[in-house]
Order: sequence, then C-alpha cells, then structure tokens
Amino acid sequence: MRISVEGTQEGLRVRMRFEQYRRRLLITRIVLAVLAVQGAVVGLWATVAPHSWYTSFPGFGMHWIAADGPYNHHLAGDVGAFFLALTAVTVTALVLDSTAAARMAGIGWLVFSVPHFVYHAFHRPMDTSGVSFAFSLVAAALLIVLGLACLLLPPRGDLPMSDPAPFNVKFPRPRRRAR
Repeated sequence: MRISVEGTQEGLRVRMRFEQYRRRLLITRIVLAVLAVQGAVVGLWATVAPHSWYTSFPGFGMHWIAADGPYNHHLAGDVGAFFLALTAVTVTALVLDSTAAARMAGIGWLVFSVPHFVYHAFHRPMDTSGVSFAFSLVAAALLIVLGLACLLLPPRGDLPMSDPAPFNVKFPRPRRRAR
C-alpha cells in the first residue's frame, strides 16, 4: 500500500493506494463485470422468452440448446433464474467492492461451470456441427477461466477492490485570546 500525505489549510489529506495489487484488482473487477453482463443476458433471455432461448441460443445462426433435446419450459425458466441468481451474486460482489465477495462469486461460477463443461465435453448432440461444438466447449471453458480468475486474482485477505476514498485530518485552530 502506498500512502501519500498532503498538507491543506485545515490539516492533512491522506490517500491510500493499493499499488502492488492495482492491476490484479482492476482485472478482477473487469472479470466480474463480464460475468454479470453475460449472466444477465442469458438469464433474462431464458426467463423472459424461454422458447426463443431454447431455439436460438447462443444466436449467430447456432442452436446449441435445441440440438440437445426436446423443449422444456420449466427447465428453460429455471436455467434463466439460475443465471439471474449468479448475476445477482456477481453484481453484489462489485457493489460490496470486496476481494472476499469477488472470491465468493468466483466459487459460485465455478460450481456451475465445471459440471456444465464436463457435460458438454462428453455429450455432443448429433445435430451439432464440429465448429458449433468447439465454440460451445470454448464458451463453457471460458466460464471456468473467469470463475478461477475471480477466485485466484484477488490478493489474500479481504481488501477493497478500489482504492479507499481519501480522508482529511483536521488540526484544531488556536483560539484567539480576547483582550
């Protein structure tokens, strides 16, 4: 931590910066933001329009879900709700601005993404092209990588992910004596 002190008219202005961790903390915040956006998009899509999500996910002309079995409205809605729950945990980690919260969000994403990847690695739908299957594995593996980043990038302990706000130390002014 780097501490700088600056004199002001009222006293001192003290600023603390986590210089040695700055890059790791910034990357952690970016990873959390990416996971939150991704989770919100998938979660809202699957919750609000489950049939569209089933037939069109991930978009761009690929159909990963529909190739894997018949449509189930309940399952699609549950998947959407699950992604929204992970999004809520991830956004909470960003709002709390805490490395411990970031690690907890990372654990949540890992608990989901590891079995998700294993399933897709060993269950290739017959109607899925090799390119589409490869993209689905890369996307599933990316969630593991991002979850691990949230778990392993923040330094030990529970630190704020952004620098603390500077604070002022005021010195008492000498009283003028009445004559």
